[in-house]
Amino acid sequence: MLWLSPTTAPCNTSARLQQFPVMFALRASARRSADAGRRLLQNAQGVRGIRIGNTEVPDDKKLAYSLQHIKGIGRSTARQILCELQIENKPTRELSGIELELLRDEVLNYNIGHNVDQETASCIKRLVAIQSYRGIRHVAGLPCRGQRTSTNARTRKNRGTPFAAFKMTSHR
Repeated sequence: MLWLSPTTAPCNTSARLQQFPVMFALRASARRSADAGRRLLQNAQGVRGIRIGNTEVPDDKKLAYSLQHIKGIGRSTARQILCELQIENKPTRELSGIELELLRDEVLNYNIGHNVDQETASCIKRLVAIQSYRGIRHVAGLPCRGQRTSTNARTRKNRGTPFAAFKMTSHR
């Protein structure tokens, strides 16, 4: 338990609550503050992560999971890269310089990052240009893969929640 002085209590509480110390439970918040302290220490030392394929991958996770932070590389592709390079699945910070260079060169052989976005956008433009069913649905902002639209499709139609109109407003 952490006891704070009455002067550090939030200013919007009543005067009676400000007379007593404020008590906070420290389960999840302690873990978050410890993680934040560790990150600050790493930033001060200059150790943040490793840059592979224009993406900063975390150095505290194993290599197969770190590679999945790169857009366009999933679980199977990460395993395939590790098998091709014959690198064991160890924490990213334990990579040697040679392994790191080999990994960077191998990752560049895949369609990653901004190229994935460009390829998706060009595919959608092609569908719109040929006036296919899927292209028309993209233009209309409706689901393209056969989902029902009479009651659902809120994400594609940009509709709010059904109870947004019933929110209570404060009258002052």
